[in-house]
Amino acid sequence: MTLPEKVPWRPGYELTIKRILDRGLYFAPDSEIVYMTSKGKRRYTLSEAASRMERLAAALASVGVGKLDRVATLDWNTHWHFEAYFAVPMMGAVLHPVNIRLAPAEIAYVMSHAEDKVVIVHKDFIKLLEAIGPKVKTLELAIVIDSDEVPEKIGGIKAVHYEDFIKEHGGKFEWPEVDENQPAAMGYTSGTTGLPKGVYHSHRMIVLHAMSGALHLAASGTFPITARDTIMHVVPMFHVYSWGLPYIATLLGMKQVYPGRFHPKILLDLIRDEGVTFTASVPTVLYMVLTEPGSEEYDLRGLKWVIGGSALPKGLALMAVKRGINIMVGYGMTETAPILTLATPRPEHAELPIEEQLDKVRLKTGYPIPLVDLQVVDPEMKPVPKDGKTMGEIVVRAPWITPEYYKNPEKTEEAWRGGWFHTGDIAVWFEDGSILIVDRDKDVIKSGGEWISSVRLEDAISQHPGVAQVAVIAAKHPKWGERPVAIIVPKPGWEQKITTEEIREFLMKNFVEKGAIPKWWLPDKVVLAEDLPKTSVGKINKRLLREKYSKILIEEGA
Repeated sequence: MTLPEKVPWRPGYELTIKRILDRGLYFAPDSEIVYMTSKGKRRYTLSEAASRMERLAAALASVGVGKLDRVATLDWNTHWHFEAYFAVPMMGAVLHPVNIRLAPAEIAYVMSHAEDKVVIVHKDFIKLLEAIGPKVKTLELAIVIDSDEVPEKIGGIKAVHYEDFIKEHGGKFEWPEVDENQPAAMGYTSGTTGLPKGVYHSHRMIVLHAMSGALHLAASGTFPITARDTIMHVVPMFHVYSWGLPYIATLLGMKQVYPGRFHPKILLDLIRDEGVTFTASVPTVLYMVLTEPGSEEYDLRGLKWVIGGSALPKGLALMAVKRGINIMVGYGMTETAPILTLATPRPEHAELPIEEQLDKVRLKTGYPIPLVDLQVVDPEMKPVPKDGKTMGEIVVRAPWITPEYYKNPEKTEEAWRGGWFHTGDIAVWFEDGSILIVDRDKDVIKSGGEWISSVRLEDAISQHPGVAQVAVIAAKHPKWGERPVAIIVPKPGWEQKITTEEIREFLMKNFVEKGAIPKWWLPDKVVLAEDLPKTSVGKINKRLLREKYSKILIEEGA
């Protein structure tokens, strides 16, 4: 007897977000959810949260929210947001966390483009909704949170109070059987060029992403994340589903802390008072926490912190290490739900001095997590040598990468050419399979036909004792095409000392003479700034920097 070509079907169940919640409730129903509101800190259990999710779903169904209807959120990292993360997709609708840091015109655009039907809105964004509401023709209801008073209408849209809504219309809800390939959530890119592009992810994608991320973290010998950890959700919940961490944390049965509106002092207090052991953020947030007045009084030893969104400068990493933070880099995109790689130290790295660990693994872009197929390729789609030197573009395949840009077939075809998703990130590849992003395709500096990595230059300059923040951009050059310019925010007391000569001498002594970077990479100019503009997700906005300093022209011989 031979085996069948295809395994016969038997009753089972779909891989839906409900399975994540079911596992959390089975394994840790009494795990704590701690959250900040305008009236202070509150807490409840996961089982209590699940009951409120049912009431929210029942209430939404009572006003006509059904299969594939989009429910938007304009909110901080709150327990209300957490409840929507599960209730909305589990009832068959589609969650749309809106990036509240986009410009109002962009927010109106993405909500109209997504055709949002209902919006859950924090009181802090009522005025925003008043302005954009009339422009979003599909909106029928606004559900207001963290507010004692709610107007009858906001921007012409009927408004209700969240707690009254789930009390009056909520109750027991029988979760429907949802196809695992049905869209569960969607979001929009926050790119620095053009209008935001919409992407969506199915239940199956989000479940597999959570399982793979949890497996990679839990199996790490040097950076283990388990049910015994307490996670504080710092990554905005409007940014790629908070990097999937609320789903991972619920799957593992972790204690979770939702800090509400971001403030460094609140984060430090929560770390201390709630025993936070794990968090994640962009580099800017880490810098703000470490430099907050009084920060040195807080014990951060043993805190595990994943940095993503943009490169982690070594200077900032060393600041964190001095405070006892166990730090590493992660990488992903809005399109990839988002985690693709984590720079998790392997067992053989455990005995290395921390600075050597930073160089060998923690500051790299990392290793692909389970089920991610990743390559670094040349323009002909041929893998580049794994020599740590040859640059190429990262292309990926994984079960959770968006299949398309919503309503944008041209961008979809461009991104998926050759059967791989093209990230636009330029990287080098190493023998052990790890990668290091050296630039974005649009940010790499092309000088004399050769590439200069702005990321690696920024990392080197960040290690100067007088540099607080740095961004390297390209300036036009009559001979070389482009040359690097460093925009630097100096530390207090260094304003008169940071010069082009000072930075070039520092790089010569500490990097060029040691063979770390070539001499021709040295920036031709240093420009001082009081601050660096950020994108809506906290990354340094190089597009704005290029616009601001576009008139810089480095004359030949300068």
